[in-house]
Amino acid sequence: MQLLCVLEELQISIMSFSRRQLLRLLRLRNLLTITAIVMLLYFIKLLSGVYSENENIEVIQVPERIFRRVNVDTGSFVPANLKKIDWHDYNLISKERKRVGIGEQGKPATLPKSEAEKEKTLYAVNGFNGALSDLIPLNRSLPDIRHSKCQEKRYIASLPTVSVVVPFHNEHWSTLLRTAFSVLYRSPEKLIKEIFLVDDASTKEFLKHELDDYLGRHMPKVSVVRLKERSGLITARLAGAKEATGDVLVFLDSHTEANVNWLPPLLEPIALNYRTVTCPFIDVIAYDTFEYRAQDEGARGAFDWEFFYKRLPILPQDEKNMPEPFESPVMAGGLFAISRKFFWELGGYDPGLDIWGGEQYELSFKLWQCGGRMVDVPCARVGHIYRKFAPFPNPGHGDFVGRNYRRVAEVWMDEYAKFLYQRRPHYNSIDPGDISEQKALRKRLNCKPFKWFMKKIAFDLTAKYPTIEPEPFAEGRIRPAMNNKLCVDAHRGVQNERLYIKPCSANPDSEQHFIFSWHKDIKSKSRNMCWDLPESAPRSPVLLYACHLGGGNQLWRYLEDTMQIKHGDAAESPCLDYSPELGELFVSRCRAVATQRWAVDKLDRAMLARWDTMRSVVTGPLDYSEET
Repeated sequence: MQLLCVLEELQISIMSFSRRQLLRLLRLRNLLTITAIVMLLYFIKLLSGVYSENENIEVIQVPERIFRRVNVDTGSFVPANLKKIDWHDYNLISKERKRVGIGEQGKPATLPKSEAEKEKTLYAVNGFNGALSDLIPLNRSLPDIRHSKCQEKRYIASLPTVSVVVPFHNEHWSTLLRTAFSVLYRSPEKLIKEIFLVDDASTKEFLKHELDDYLGRHMPKVSVVRLKERSGLITARLAGAKEATGDVLVFLDSHTEANVNWLPPLLEPIALNYRTVTCPFIDVIAYDTFEYRAQDEGARGAFDWEFFYKRLPILPQDEKNMPEPFESPVMAGGLFAISRKFFWELGGYDPGLDIWGGEQYELSFKLWQCGGRMVDVPCARVGHIYRKFAPFPNPGHGDFVGRNYRRVAEVWMDEYAKFLYQRRPHYNSIDPGDISEQKALRKRLNCKPFKWFMKKIAFDLTAKYPTIEPEPFAEGRIRPAMNNKLCVDAHRGVQNERLYIKPCSANPDSEQHFIFSWHKDIKSKSRNMCWDLPESAPRSPVLLYACHLGGGNQLWRYLEDTMQIKHGDAAESPCLDYSPELGELFVSRCRAVATQRWAVDKLDRAMLARWDTMRSVVTGPLDYSEET
């Protein structure tokens, strides 16, 4: 009986053990099955990702100089979080405010006389003070000159990644590196995916292996893309864009400096609408002292009918909304941000454009006419060195600028192209090359006519730059009524040089023919240089300055009844005067004196009678229909 009980207990124990083991085996089997499924899915995704990545590389690997095949990503960046946050780096801002030294805080600097020879040598090859640049830290501090409300601005927490493209040809070492360093230094690290310095066949030795080595050791996010032959700015930008993988392309020139919190304001409008293009305010870095200062507090980009870049005033509503981004018809050219998806939807730049010239008009017209928009962003500021002169020789491609302009006009400007050709008749004889692909792109994207652009976007352009130029108020020599053998002479002077009174002469070195233009300025007949009066105190000299068509310092009126030339419209505004003994030209309080009476060769009395009604102000879009 006892034996039987023991056997029963043993059987129960064995059965119990078998069930436990069976359950464990089942659990193990399930675990292995799930693990196998997960691993299988992982490998499928991995293989799919590799395939997808290779597919993208194939798509954006555009043939040199043709660039027809582009990245056709089907999706654009979509922000995951619209919450507004403060993107300022206050630790960096605090450290920068304490810095002192040469060039720090963007203050002007000079070299000692012992460096004069080196300064002269580097000026000649750069068009700016390269010797001084070498003494200024790559990470120098800059003044925060933004609108005061920019310090309070918040931007969405989810912003797209950025690929920065910087084309260069024989750029100076320290200015090139300072450009890249300022981007890395003053940008949120997670937003900068890569920086491409695109070498347009530079010949300076230090821009080859030495540059690669330096970047490899100090700036791992920065790399060099090299073109085999000199191809120009446009091709260099396209080459960098082709390599980019960030959500947004930011194009900069190779002698720029990004300022405090510059990037988030540029990116937010693009994050919210990928067909928005953004442009920073461009500040001035003085070519001689490297002083950092504002160029102005904003204007809207435009052009005249010779395709010179011009600017239109900010609209009253945009003035009230400062420092919010405001729409601008035309970009300045070199500094802007654009969604990579939108850039390639637009075909990038027209690959038929050669070297440089016209590319800012082509992209501006294209993006507006084909469903995009462009804004200037006051809270994003980037400094730029405007060279004293261009140090590079002509690349030997003939009139490439004229050819580019003709190409842009033929593709995008419709009936308005004739106004460009009227002022530049020789463009009619320039072969623009094959533009069939560009016209097909315009048709495929269902782009609007240029008339729509002029009526709805650049609606006030013709008020300042009319398609048919009105006659001038007066023109010819300007002579003292008391001595008709003397003439006002600009003497081929450069900007900020004063005008003089000299004997009238037909000598080529003299410059004595002036135009009282309908813009109410006085300009040289032979070049775009106007009379300018920065100071109106008695005996202040009249200077030469590039015509800006904005009145102000350059507003002059001829009063036929008194023969006076008056500066400005106010009752107390001064009149042109001169010293017969010294031959000096200046202004003084308007009086009935002989030295303020001036004879001009040709007066248009009908135009003079229309003085008060010549300039209309347009502050909003005009009526437009495709039938009119």
